[in-house]
Amino acid sequence: MRTTVEPLEGNRVKLVVEVDEAEFDKALDAAFRRIAREARVPGFRPGRAPRRLLEARLGAGVAREEALREALPEYYDQALADSAVDAIASPEIDITAGKDEGAVVFDAVVEVRPKVAVPGYDHLRVTVPNPRVSEEEVDAQLERLRAQFGELSVVSRPARDRDHLTIDIAGSLGGEPVEGLTADDYLYEVGSEAIVPELDDQLRGAKVGDILVFDVEHPDPDEHRRISLRVLVKEVKEKILPDVDDEWANEASEFDTVAELRDHLRGRLADIKPAQSRVALEEGTISALIDLVDDEPPETLVDAEIRRQAELLAFRLQSQGMSIEDYLAKTGRSGEELEAQLRSRSYEAVKADLALRAVAAAESIEASDAEIDAEIHRLAHQMGEKPAVLRRRFERADQLQAIRSDAEKALALAWLTERAEIVDEEGRPVDRSDLETPANDEPATTDEPATDGTDTDHHQVEIAEERSA
Repeated sequence: MRTTVEPLEGNRVKLVVEVDEAEFDKALDAAFRRIAREARVPGFRPGRAPRRLLEARLGAGVAREEALREALPEYYDQALADSAVDAIASPEIDITAGKDEGAVVFDAVVEVRPKVAVPGYDHLRVTVPNPRVSEEEVDAQLERLRAQFGELSVVSRPARDRDHLTIDIAGSLGGEPVEGLTADDYLYEVGSEAIVPELDDQLRGAKVGDILVFDVEHPDPDEHRRISLRVLVKEVKEKILPDVDDEWANEASEFDTVAELRDHLRGRLADIKPAQSRVALEEGTISALIDLVDDEPPETLVDAEIRRQAELLAFRLQSQGMSIEDYLAKTGRSGEELEAQLRSRSYEAVKADLALRAVAAAESIEASDAEIDAEIHRLAHQMGEKPAVLRRRFERADQLQAIRSDAEKALALAWLTERAEIVDEEGRPVDRSDLETPANDEPATTDEPATDGTDTDHHQVEIAEERSA
């Protein structure tokens, strides 16, 4: 079999595939064997009738048509592999010779993955949170812990930020109650903006017995109506915080003194902050790389990524016992808004994918067999399968090249992060050694949330998702 590739406009190529008569005759034999299993020929058991007899009874055209239908997809796949064409869509196939006899020749026009330009990828500048722990941050952690031990005390003065008010709130739209904006005896912290910002503005300076009536914008931008709110202030409470002394430290923790507690909080931050900065470095590197790509990603790839992300979202929701409809109702989004978000995420995810492939090609980054094995072991661990079983499944599905590509993109991302200029929020250089977790320290467990954590699986895609969220 011989294959030639001709570039076409619109990010497409034409493969001209020639299969000589002797090679196609093998496909004809296979077709006759399949036909023989179904044909009923007097004097012969099913599957035993000779080819010459079947050809005489049925005609050569039936078997040839069967052979072309079955063999062309295999010839096409082999042509892709032989010519290293990275097709991203189904081909348009036209048989130009051999429909009736002789050698078979066909054209396959297909869209291919584009190669994008990423000028300046080796001089990226990435901003990360300062990985060093400041005393102000230790103070903030101490205040968070202190707030958990505060006690609410009724006061007679007007309300101010951080006060907790007991209120009755009733939201209405067109005279009908608005779900989620109607409640009695609701405890609300002024300044939290947990409902709508206008509520906090109204509650500042309010006194017990005040009735506040005002309108707010509808959260749905397509709704050009305002929601009416009526709020009754029933009680104002101030949170009284305990003194920060050794007695309180002993009560609030396993430590005897405030100094020991501060050392503990400082150590937790010393574990958490470098990890957060490493995540931010990876995310920021992807974001900076995406910004270098001016080419528009093919709609074929964007649509495929939308389907992948939609399936992933549905799977995640199903594991939580939720449907897409439940998710939309809970988040207050419309189907159109979700679709727009998935498209935006997919658009940048595809740009990230193409950019990382471009860097890998430019720097001749290739995954070794050991790195492929490591990737398969990682995936097998995530999926709860044996690596050898998963490898065989990838081989049968012809997916090993995709695994190799993912490994090479991960290597390209590592290459970029190792060379990026790292600065903090103030633009000051960050020492890479500060991003390492201190040796001999146990990983900290804390209720402190990460700033922008992301799953390492399909990290280039997930980071792009977070960036566009």
